[in-house]
Amino acid sequence: MEAERYNNLKLGERGAIISIIVYIILSIIKVGIGYMSGSEALKADGLNNTTDIIASIAVLIGLKLSQKPADHDHRYGHWKSETIASMVASFIMMAVGIQVLVGAFSSIFQGGKESPDMIAAYVGLGSALVMYFVYRYNKQLAEKVNSKAVMAAAKDNLSDAWVSIGTAVGILGSQLHMPWLDTVTAIVVGFIICKTAWEIFKEASHELSDGFDEKILQTYKEIILKIDGVKGLKEIRGRNYGNNEVIDVVILVDAKLDITKAHDVASVVEKNMVEEQGVYEVHVHVEPKEA
Repeated sequence: MEAERYNNLKLGERGAIISIIVYIILSIIKVGIGYMSGSEALKADGLNNTTDIIASIAVLIGLKLSQKPADHDHRYGHWKSETIASMVASFIMMAVGIQVLVGAFSSIFQGGKESPDMIAAYVGLGSALVMYFVYRYNKQLAEKVNSKAVMAAAKDNLSDAWVSIGTAVGILGSQLHMPWLDTVTAIVVGFIICKTAWEIFKEASHELSDGFDEKILQTYKEIILKIDGVKGLKEIRGRNYGNNEVIDVVILVDAKLDITKAHDVASVVEKNMVEEQGVYEVHVHVEPKEA
């Protein structure tokens, strides 16, 4: 089971590598054409892709570090490396998002702004199409290897496709004697970058501080209470190590059971959680339930 999880991490690297290559190409094209065509929106979209390069590299590094086995000072393994890398990427993305916003707002006061060249719109539409296909690939890969990190990357790919569509719409609109619409689109893109950075930070900080989905815990609680021999559940807690769930549970059993039979009940709980629910590790503590 653990070997399979490590293999899935290695397979997940493909999605990150493909994203990095595509983002490098698109960011160079967008920033270059953005300057030549005078499109603030396309330049902002290109800078957005540079943050995506950083985020994808962070995911790749995290996936590689997470494959390292447990050692003397990482008894639970290195699964959280991926989450730490995501948090670092969120800081960089926020900085770039703020830079895009500052640049866009500054252009408002420059005056004499002209509509950007139509080639900028074509680049935006072409980029959206490319990112959609990358999204489809990463989504299928994430489902295959059951990777939250790769699925997050896929969602970011789809978000980038929509940003590029928005960029093209803004540029096309500016052709209708509304050159300010290009700047407005750049501002929207800047806010999208900042919003994405905040969401990544919030999710990473929640996981690193041992936050866990209460709905999942409630589901596990209901499953455990149905297991033969479990008379009650005193406590259940959960935490994440990368894509792996670790559950701590205190069950109540008949006080008249000898220690061997009580241990057998705990073993059934552990086996069910690991084999049926896909939990990475389960710690079961048994306490007697008095009549």
